[in-house]
Amino acid sequence: MKITIVGGGSYCWTPTLFRDIVCTDGLQGSEIVLEDINKKHLDDLHACCKAILAQLGKTRQFRLRATTDLPAALRRADYVILTITTGGYDAMQNDLEIPYKYGIWQPVGDTIGPGGISRALRNVPVVVGLAKAMERYCPNAWVLNITNPMSALTRCIWRETSIRCIGLCHELYGTLSTMQKLLGCSNWRTDLDCVSVGVNHMPWIIKLHYNGQDAFPLLRKALAEGKMPTGSKGPGTALDNTLVGSNQVKFALFKAFNALPAAADRHLVEFFPYFCTDKMRKGAAMGVKLTTIEERRKCYTPEWKKNVANITHGRKKIEAKVSQESTSKVIAALAGMIEWKDIVNIPNAGQVPGIDKGVVVETLGLIGRDHVYGFPVGDVPPGVITQVQRHGANQEMTVQAALTGDRGMVLQVMLNDPLCGSIRDFRMMEKMMDELLLANKKWLPQFFRR
Repeated sequence: MKITIVGGGSYCWTPTLFRDIVCTDGLQGSEIVLEDINKKHLDDLHACCKAILAQLGKTRQFRLRATTDLPAALRRADYVILTITTGGYDAMQNDLEIPYKYGIWQPVGDTIGPGGISRALRNVPVVVGLAKAMERYCPNAWVLNITNPMSALTRCIWRETSIRCIGLCHELYGTLSTMQKLLGCSNWRTDLDCVSVGVNHMPWIIKLHYNGQDAFPLLRKALAEGKMPTGSKGPGTALDNTLVGSNQVKFALFKAFNALPAAADRHLVEFFPYFCTDKMRKGAAMGVKLTTIEERRKCYTPEWKKNVANITHGRKKIEAKVSQESTSKVIAALAGMIEWKDIVNIPNAGQVPGIDKGVVVETLGLIGRDHVYGFPVGDVPPGVITQVQRHGANQEMTVQAALTGDRGMVLQVMLNDPLCGSIRDFRMMEKMMDELLLANKKWLPQFFRR
């Protein structure tokens, strides 16, 4: 079996993903290839992964390679894990700081809103190019996508190529962990059962059962008693430390929609124009904190690099266990070693009524040998399905605009985006769009052809 990590020089993701692979039963004997365009980052993570193998006594059980040669990395691959960011922090700085001037504040800026749209325009052509290369070098391989904006990127692979792709996100786990604390469960994986439907970073739990009993009345009772657990650091990637939050937005939306949003507040607020405003103190009124590019540069990345260095030089002990991330389990399931139930982003094939087929939706799914099946969700509350419809339509238009360089369609996406809707002057919307495109011109040649 050959597993390739495209973006394998990621200080954040690669240590966790690699450890999970080598600690998952049935994946022994695999060849693991790290691919990245940044040689320095790639060398650092190659050394880190070698140290993980040595610590765990698995050096002889896996073949590890690192390369900047994408065709070589893809050739005869069985599974390709995608973790990239086109333009890095320089481009993300434009995504966040240009909208600031127009009164739009984004805690993350990687999914929807002007930042998420801008990020998609950069990433979609790159991801389609990767998938087309896979058609040549590994046409039967699966892509396991953890790159944002997940919905649009997963969609563009299915829409433009013959490559199969599953988008994987850990946000639901954080919400169910919070429910475990609120409801007094011993283990959310065994005690809680839910039906979830939505798009990435805005999935909704429309049914929740605790040991067979409807848990929504129990949740309402707990909230009425004043219980309000904050987020916590999970056992997964280094990204988990960004999930800490008050959950005030999550539970306010639960009361409004009678369905529970299953993502961190910092993502949820970007789907509505009501939370990160001046009157709401840019989100602080409900416990949401903006994460600036400066903070990401000075705090997050140094911590990730320090973690990699500590592993490489033996200063950090690696536990021989699989994290909360599902990537390695999904690979084992696709290889036919296990069946695995998880939250998945895949095209709608009828599992969500009222949504066009092909639109990427996030629901629970069952993964088995060489297939993934999305569980039917049944009737979806009107307030929830309208959210999914809106973002599904924007997903389609965003992919089309990214591939064609159609400025008019980008403007339509922004006019249809709830966060952009906080701008009350049409002229300013078009001005912001032009400014974002120009600032990211280096990564957006399709919009500047004569």
